[in-house]
Amino acid sequence: MGAMSETGMDAVGALADPLRRRLYRYVVERGGGVSRAEAAEAVGAQRGLAAFHLDRLVAAGLLEVAHGKRSGREGPGSGRPAKLYSRADREVSVQLPPRDYGLAAHLLAAAVRTEGLEPAVHAAARTEGLRRGAELAEGGAALDGVRRHLAEQGYEPAADADDPDVLRLRNCPFHTLAREHPPLACGMNLELLRGLLDGAGAEGIEARMDPLPDGCCVAISKTNDN
Repeated sequence: MGAMSETGMDAVGALADPLRRRLYRYVVERGGGVSRAEAAEAVGAQRGLAAFHLDRLVAAGLLEVAHGKRSGREGPGSGRPAKLYSRADREVSVQLPPRDYGLAAHLLAAAVRTEGLEPAVHAAARTEGLRRGAELAEGGAALDGVRRHLAEQGYEPAADADDPDVLRLRNCPFHTLAREHPPLACGMNLELLRGLLDGAGAEGIEARMDPLPDGCCVAISKTNDN
């Protein structure tokens, strides 16, 4: 527990610098594969300074690096591979004093699976989604409010690169649980989002299971009859 807490504190410390926070946010919003030059231009910093802070974020475990050609060309004359930054596939949590809610979630998930209580959990998720959606509807928020709510909850909604009518959720707030208990966690998430849309009165919009290699397993799109 102590080592994990120290790692989390290191990550929080790495984001204390305002420029570093902007760089991290830019890489996350782009979805990864960001070069030093692109990041520097986006935040209005010199390339060398941006490179320094990006590498500090890598050292803190918040970003990871791959190498690739930005030009798409290969072979002689195509240039050296560039460092490309993306968000690291790990979670950072800081609890003071230390807490272990993740362990509690996994124990509960294991008990739910053993006792065959998945339908009850999914029903509870839908009820909670309806409640949250109704609160958004009271504020006249409709679909824009749903999108803001998803962003606040860490889903990182963004339009699909190939279909602007599809809203992709680039982050799964239940990632660790979904990795070890996918039917339970993904089904719970789907019902939560379906309830959210229904409660907010978002007609003609549906949440459906459409997993991608990265991000949330649920996509939000127009229904087929629209």
